[in-house]
Amino acid sequence: MRATPAKLRFARSLRRESTDAERLLWFHLRDRRLGVKFRRQHPIGPYIVDFLSIEAALVIELDGCQHQPHRDADRTRFLERRGHRVLRFWNHDLLVRTETVLEQILATIALTPTPLPEGEGLKPYPKLR
Repeated sequence: MRATPAKLRFARSLRRESTDAERLLWFHLRDRRLGVKFRRQHPIGPYIVDFLSIEAALVIELDGCQHQPHRDADRTRFLERRGHRVLRFWNHDLLVRTETVLEQILATIALTPTPLPEGEGLKPYPKLR
């Protein structure tokens, strides 16, 4: 499901209007500083997630005063059904416990299985005559 042009424009506007916590986390995530590539304000289905690493199948969400537990639970279920792990942090925790948050993110990234080199892994059975 591709994002609509309107959703892409909205995601771009969210990038321009990021919170202090989002800017701080982006500083640490950008340029593969934690070993994997992240995107920010990325559309997935009907949602725009704060941060996404496709290669680590990891979504990071920052919650502030707009936090709505019921909606967030629905959103998390949607993302997990699509194979993403979801980490949620309060903006305040990121701002005052940055190193702890980064350690949790790194620990989750470390759980990501390393893909096999091209051509490795399960091979199909040869056809029998």
